[in-house]
Formats: sequence, C-alpha cells, structure tokens
Amino acid sequence: MTARIRDARWLMIVIAAVVILLDRLTKLRVEAKIGLGHHVVVIDHVFWISHVLNTGAAFSMFDSSKSPLLVRNLLIGFSVVAVLVVIGVLWRVGRTISITSVALALILGGALGNLYDRLRFGYVVDFLEVHIRSYHWPDFNVADSAIVCGACLLLIEMLLPQRASE
Repeated sequence: MTARIRDARWLMIVIAAVVILLDRLTKLRVEAKIGLGHHVVVIDHVFWISHVLNTGAAFSMFDSSKSPLLVRNLLIGFSVVAVLVVIGVLWRVGRTISITSVALALILGGALGNLYDRLRFGYVVDFLEVHIRSYHWPDFNVADSAIVCGACLLLIEMLLPQRASE
C-alpha cells in the first residue's frame, strides 16, 4: 500500500502570498513613519531602518542611469520572465514540501513584491540598512530578503548529498 501524496502547491502559494503581504505592510509602515532619506537607528553602528527609493536593480545598480525608463522597463521585463519561470518550476516541484519548493515560493513572493512596486510606482522602497565595521550593505527590503533566503536554500540543497531514488 502506497501513501497518497497530497499536493502542497497551495502551501507554496500561501508562502509567496505571506512574503508579498509582509513586504507591502513593511514598506507602507516605513513610508508612513520615516521621512524619505531619513533613518532610525535600531542597533547603534550596525542596523538602521531607513527610507530610500531604489529605481535601479539589486544594490541600486543602474540607479544613476542616463536612461531610467529603459532600466525600469528592462527590470520589469526581467522580473516578469523570472516570475513566469519560477511559477513553471514551482508548478512541477511544488507538489511536495521540499527545500526546493519552499525556496521557489520565497523567490516568487519576493519577485512579485518588488515587481508590484516597479509597476505601480516606478521604484522599490528599501529600508533595511546594515553596517558592519566600515562596510555599508546597500539598503534592502523584505522582498529582497525572501529572494536571498530562497536562493541560499537552493544553494544548500545543491550542496547536500542526494538520496538515491527508491
């Protein structure tokens, strides 16, 4: 007698939706409470909550482009393609709960969170600012964090020894 495997794709959609919701709520809170360009120190010399607008890509790459509309459209196009690819892969592997399916759900939620901002506002609100000694990590947000966590989970799974198929 074989155990019936329930379809876990609904759970992956919930994970992605929670990421989107947390991303929106935190961005709205930052916009309401912290003036643009200002910050609040959480841990002195280490962690700040800031309010910056990112019109570029990750780490504000291309933020100072001479063609901001082109950069915006390319980033939107790339995000749409990435979202479609992740949805396709998640549809195939999301039937079971695995490191891969959870990682893809995190990436999907993060990509959709930032895509929403780019489409609606033309920029992404970043607000998490980290300083370690003299190094200043570029500001990021919940969506970025979910994407990075998802990518790290995929990397970890790739490095783990694979079990032989039964």
